[in-house]
Amino acid sequence: MKFTDGYWLTRPGLTPLFAVEVDDIRIDETAGTMTVYAPTKHIEHRGDTLNRPMITTTYSSPAPGVVKVRVQRHSGGVHRGPDFAVTGEEGFVPAVSLSEAGGELRTGDLVVRVARGAWDVTFEEGGRVLTRSEARSVAHYTGTAQTDKAQSTHTAESTWMLQQLGLAPGERVFGFGERFGAFVKNGQVVDTWNADGGTSSEQSYKSVPFYVTSRGYGVLVDSPDRVSFEVGSEINSRVQFSVPGETLDYYLFGGGTPKAVLGRYTALTGRPARVPAWSFGLWLTTSFTPDYDEATVNEFIDGFAARDLPLSVFHFDCFWMREFQWTDFEWDPRTFPDPEGQLARLHDRGLHVSAWINPYIAQRSALFAEAAEKGYLLRRTDGSVWQWDLWQAGMGIVDFTNPDAAAWFTAHLERLMDQGVDTFKTDFGERIPHEGVQWFDGSDPARMHNFYPQLYNEVVFRALQKRRGEGEAVVFARSATAGGQQFPVHWGGDSDSTFSSMAESLRGGLSLSMSGFGYWSHDIGGFEGMPDPAVFKRWLAFGLLSSHSRLHGSQTFRVPWLFDDEAVDVTRRFTNLKMRLMPYLARVAGEAPAEGVPMMRPMVLEFPADRAGYDADTQYMLGEALLVAPVFDADGDASYYLPAGRWTSLLDGSVVDGGRWIDEQHDYLSVPLRVRPGTVLPWGSEDSRPDYDWADGVTLRCFELPEGYDRETAVPGPDGGSTTFRVRRTGSTIVATSDDATAPWSLQSGDDVVHADGAGTISLEVTG
Repeated sequence: MKFTDGYWLTRPGLTPLFAVEVDDIRIDETAGTMTVYAPTKHIEHRGDTLNRPMITTTYSSPAPGVVKVRVQRHSGGVHRGPDFAVTGEEGFVPAVSLSEAGGELRTGDLVVRVARGAWDVTFEEGGRVLTRSEARSVAHYTGTAQTDKAQSTHTAESTWMLQQLGLAPGERVFGFGERFGAFVKNGQVVDTWNADGGTSSEQSYKSVPFYVTSRGYGVLVDSPDRVSFEVGSEINSRVQFSVPGETLDYYLFGGGTPKAVLGRYTALTGRPARVPAWSFGLWLTTSFTPDYDEATVNEFIDGFAARDLPLSVFHFDCFWMREFQWTDFEWDPRTFPDPEGQLARLHDRGLHVSAWINPYIAQRSALFAEAAEKGYLLRRTDGSVWQWDLWQAGMGIVDFTNPDAAAWFTAHLERLMDQGVDTFKTDFGERIPHEGVQWFDGSDPARMHNFYPQLYNEVVFRALQKRRGEGEAVVFARSATAGGQQFPVHWGGDSDSTFSSMAESLRGGLSLSMSGFGYWSHDIGGFEGMPDPAVFKRWLAFGLLSSHSRLHGSQTFRVPWLFDDEAVDVTRRFTNLKMRLMPYLARVAGEAPAEGVPMMRPMVLEFPADRAGYDADTQYMLGEALLVAPVFDADGDASYYLPAGRWTSLLDGSVVDGGRWIDEQHDYLSVPLRVRPGTVLPWGSEDSRPDYDWADGVTLRCFELPEGYDRETAVPGPDGGSTTFRVRRTGSTIVATSDDATAPWSLQSGDDVVHADGAGTISLEVTG
């Protein structure tokens, strides 16, 4: 939301109050707080203190390297939740001090300095200023302003709190959740307001009021309400964020690199959970609108088996339930008369089963009257159930702020799990009304709009976790906000079946990765329409080199033989490839719950010092070692940026020098997939399923190991442990040692391979 008309003027109808100068700084050493009182006019004599508003800013710290900032005008208002759940370091108290120059708060290596006199606050780390709050950067606004009605409307007099933080020349801004526009957010207006807008607009299914910059710090605005960001778009040299009301809370995270910032951010808001090994296999769905029944499902699964195409999960989309009755958790008896038997037969074939659900209850469902009577549905302020017809006729929304409603919803999930459902696709959760409604727990409707999917996904995830155990729960969620990364996996919503939409989907995933989400997926081939074979085959390579891989569409099925024979070959090639990569991918996946680092990584996350890669938003790193550049062209033309070093193609073994943009051409069975120099890549022995013993028969493939290389490579085990290999290079000799000599393993460099059956140490002479 813009408040100014150019740099000097204020927009009509708005009145600003700026923090002009520091009148007083008070510290509490026991609590570790520093409070700054700033009048909104230069005080020349005591008479100027009369009838003069003041802005109060309090600095504290929940954990080393993290600063919390609270900016207020009037502090006496009633606060209604919900709020993001944050977890600091128990017992931590930052150091605060005063001097003639001003006040200081020190938390780890991060320092906040407030100067006396004219308003000037700096955030510093390692002796370097990360960002600062200067003149006219902290404000309270009063007035009327019309904003986008679809997001929220202010027509009566309203108030906002505003903060601006400086941008250095060349500094780039990333994040804000799943945003499908340009990956670099400089120059953009970002409003965090969840909407079901597809992937082709500025709207987002997953709005996260958090950003990271290339200078190695991040900012979380601590509000699930509509937060409006102007990223160098109101004042070119500043990021501005504003919220309705009288209080603005935000956290600033240091760290020095984007990866370290994500670690601190997810430590505060929650790390992604571990997901089960089987979830990394290929998911096939029944698609959205086509007719299907048990015979259709069996035909698909038989078709995959006959063509030697590995399949891990079968998903039943919306019409497993009867039309006009979603969500009633009842199988449509016309098409699925024996759900328990059918699901048991799918399990016998080694498949896991997913079922589509959403948090809406249609009026025709037998559950609607029960939920309405018991107070399980969102109500209007007059006490009636909130209803509309946009999706299912007369539908209501489950009120998860009511513990009894959450337990009721969970009981229906448990019944489906009793029948054999292993996981749920938690669709929707964005179109949550924010005017004229009241929640069971009294939550602020505007704040609940974005926060609702947090409650929804947590209820489903916890139900699965209780049934399946820690590390075995997984959902396929569309909507989210800050903290939603705790309940994976998330997918990119409704994309078109075009190359352009494939690219915007990737940009959305990269932005979500920079917002703390560890795993991400998308509809292979696009959701809307029927992709032509070229789009489908190119999207297959991209999808099977993503953290999670799903074939799904709207009006047509996405089984590869409906396109052409080559699509079958492409599906097989890249599914087999992903299964072989599981010893590596499983270790990379573990970094999300342990460190908050996503599996799919924008170039800036792995190469923060390489400015040439900041804008490279049509490629990504899959873990730290594999560079993936999907092909967005039917003819196979690919252009991607390669950081410095000698990078090897995992598919054909070719080696090229990086530090430049590369132009190549690829057929449908190929894609730019290059291995970072200095990599030991564990290569699995199994290519038909993801959940096998990854260390058994593993091959350690060595790529451009430098002289003196000496590192450990861990291969996770199915029991939560791991097998550790130590690889060293001296001259032309590579020596590898295993801490488990009972399982067979191999060492490979180029075409040279040596096998070890029960040997703890093997060596290889490099000839190439």
